[in-house]
Amino acid sequence: MILWVLLAIAVALLLVFRLAPSDPARWHVDPRVAEDVDLKRGVKRSIAAGPDTMANLDQLIQSEPRSRVLAGSVDQGMVTYLLRTQVFGFPDYTTVQQSGDRVNIYSRSRFGRSDIGVNKARVTRWLDALQPG
Repeated sequence: MILWVLLAIAVALLLVFRLAPSDPARWHVDPRVAEDVDLKRGVKRSIAAGPDTMANLDQLIQSEPRSRVLAGSVDQGMVTYLLRTQVFGFPDYTTVQQSGDRVNIYSRSRFGRSDIGVNKARVTRWLDALQPG
């Protein structure tokens, strides 16, 4: 009986993670990246930007499985994406903003004390893919 109760609790928690609404007012915010920072639940990065950097980054992010635009657009100069982890579907939010000749990226998890490096690995992969050659 205890096993069934634990299983029901686990399923309920997974449904909470999957079905929790994503409020753009909470997540679509200025990334405020003063310097590159690794956080327990995410990462902040700032890179030099050319005229197509934000559009190229947008294509990379939207090509990710389980990715969608939550708010904003490249034309507006700021986009927030909702990305879900592969196994459990935990929501992560990535905000990308063009600020002059810089593109600022703030990628963070919604739940938990740590994202176990998922956001850092994802952002690093995108930035590596933007490099010429």
